[in-house]
Amino acid sequence: MNGIDAPETDQVCLDEAENTYPCGIAARDELARLVHDRTVTCTGNEIDRYDRRIMTCFVDETDINAAMVAGGWALAFRRYADIYVGEEQAARARQAGLWSGAFIAPWDWRHRGPQTEILGSVSVPINAQQHLLPQPVASTSPTTGCQIKGNISRNGNRIYHVPGQQDYDKTRISESKGERWFCTEDEAQAAGWRRARN
Repeated sequence: MNGIDAPETDQVCLDEAENTYPCGIAARDELARLVHDRTVTCTGNEIDRYDRRIMTCFVDETDINAAMVAGGWALAFRRYADIYVGEEQAARARQAGLWSGAFIAPWDWRHRGPQTEILGSVSVPINAQQHLLPQPVASTSPTTGCQIKGNISRNGNRIYHVPGQQDYDKTRISESKGERWFCTEDEAQAAGWRRARN
């Protein structure tokens, strides 16, 4: 969506009570609420480096991109456009959505580490990094019982490995870096991961 960036579905944030919650899922649910079985129309012909079309989308007369930022469930993606900065500033002032607590900008979440900036409306809890940036733990066995390894490559590609594949045994999962376990290939694909070639 043109000019905005929203939390990843596996992203966690802190709410106003300093409890973690799945803010990526909350943002997804807000988008579904905005659309609510109505016809969506999108405009735009720009293609990004991942070969995705960058669009501005509407339901009736409502700019969905703007509504997501105004509701605090997405940020203005200043790196590429500044068209929704006003909506972001208003959401922050109202402590709407993500701005009610503390969070990591989606573009930083994808490459987070100890120096990652924690954002918040008024003040960021002193222990926010402890909750949002846990120590990396490489896991060779799942706690969920699921066996499919969802790995993130150095260049950010989300790849899953199934038992028996060449690289399965040497692949380590670090859930604190956004890597995860899947129970089925359908689940992995629905989350946006592709099957490993090896």
